[in-house]
Amino acid sequence: MEERKQKEREFHNLLQKKHSEDRRSSDKFYSIVRRSDALMKSWVRARSENRWALDYGCGDGSYTILMAKGGAQAVGIDISDVSLQNAKKCAVQEGIDRRAQFLVMDCESLAFADNSFDIIVSRAILHHLDLDKALAELARVVKKEGAIICIEALADNPLIQMYRRITPNERTEWEIDHVLRAKDLKVAKTYFGKVDVKFFHLFTLAAVPFRNSRIFKALLSVLEMVDSVALRLPFLKRMGWQMVFVLSEPNNALANPE
Repeated sequence: MEERKQKEREFHNLLQKKHSEDRRSSDKFYSIVRRSDALMKSWVRARSENRWALDYGCGDGSYTILMAKGGAQAVGIDISDVSLQNAKKCAVQEGIDRRAQFLVMDCESLAFADNSFDIIVSRAILHHLDLDKALAELARVVKKEGAIICIEALADNPLIQMYRRITPNERTEWEIDHVLRAKDLKVAKTYFGKVDVKFFHLFTLAAVPFRNSRIFKALLSVLEMVDSVALRLPFLKRMGWQMVFVLSEPNNALANPE
């Protein structure tokens, strides 16, 4: 295994072994991801029934379980064996372990046949990988009529990127240097004929300090409305924290170029 991948595995194994109260301080920011989370889950629920589904870099397996509950035959893969142990336990607890399979696997070299999956979910995993290799593999294993939904953090906002650099223990060195930028979607267009993207979470970040207060939900709702307008503007949208994009119409001629 390459050194950077071994470091990723060790980092995420250690993270998964920690108790929730010992998790990264940056987790507080996930208190405001209501809209991006809703989009991801609604997309998955609408497409899971009677489908073959892949949770690409599945972590705790929450989306593998979501797809299995929706009627999919779901596979979750991850480089972290500790994450997969936790995911298997959750699947058993949810009673869907017969529809959910978990495998240790390198996301840059998938052990699946071409055109294997109807839907694929990629949650904050691409910035851990060599983007070209990952996209080539995704284009190879998704069916021609299938689709992939991805959520990734953005590196275009200098303040958000500065926060990442002053909290180096929260993530691996590779992760800090490879957070995606909006321009990276051009790489995706090499492997997929259609790339649809939405940007999230700029002004809503101001609600994070109030996450434990009574005004949080009301404040978040107001700031979500502000974001829904602001993040449509070309000069502001790439300043958001996250983007959700759907990849379809895979170019299989370019997939797996080796």
